[in-house]
Amino acid sequence: MAKKKKAIDELLAVMARLRAPDGCPWDQEQNHKSIRLNAIEEVYELVDAIEADDDVEMAEELGDVLLQVVFHAQMAEERGAFDFEQVARGIADKLVRRHPHVFGDVDVKDVDGVWRQWEKIKISEKAGTDRERTSAFDGIPRHLPALMRAHELTKKARKHGLLPQGRKGGAKAKLAKELFALVQRAQTNGWQAEALLRAETARHEKVLRKKESKKEKARQKRA
Repeated sequence: MAKKKKAIDELLAVMARLRAPDGCPWDQEQNHKSIRLNAIEEVYELVDAIEADDDVEMAEELGDVLLQVVFHAQMAEERGAFDFEQVARGIADKLVRRHPHVFGDVDVKDVDGVWRQWEKIKISEKAGTDRERTSAFDGIPRHLPALMRAHELTKKARKHGLLPQGRKGGAKAKLAKELFALVQRAQTNGWQAEALLRAETARHEKVLRKKESKKEKARQKRA
């Protein structure tokens, strides 16, 4: 009896068939840019399933997210750029490389130590390349929703000592109501809260990058 094909191999074969000359007209005409936002939509649907504690829906949405990876990998393979094997091997190697406290003999005492080590390794990996990250704020996705991007910017600024540490706790429900009220206030004035926050976050990022640069120059002088 023939050995059953692994599910991932079957998925890759299905995607290749859809993109073949005698495959699906819609799939054939797509490119990386035409489906780039589909991944965002699928991830948000996955988040909905997770928050609903719906395992059936979660399994389906994880499949839709995986489809995006397979779709892009197939198109890249057709261009001779890379294939799914390289994508999978790349992330596996990265996980091993960035967890020397698990796969090596490095000693890390807590989560903060893991984070600092991860950042240090990530910076060293890209050093000397055209993707070198010279700022703590490099790598924050530009297409994150404004509130999420503001959160990530603030988090990185605090971790790198560019902002005072915030106090934990507080009235979460009250803050939620205040945020919603601000959205209503913006809409009443004909503004979009998302656009306003995105612009303000960009302004703060410029200020923080300058502050970061001054701090680094002062450190180099002391060294």
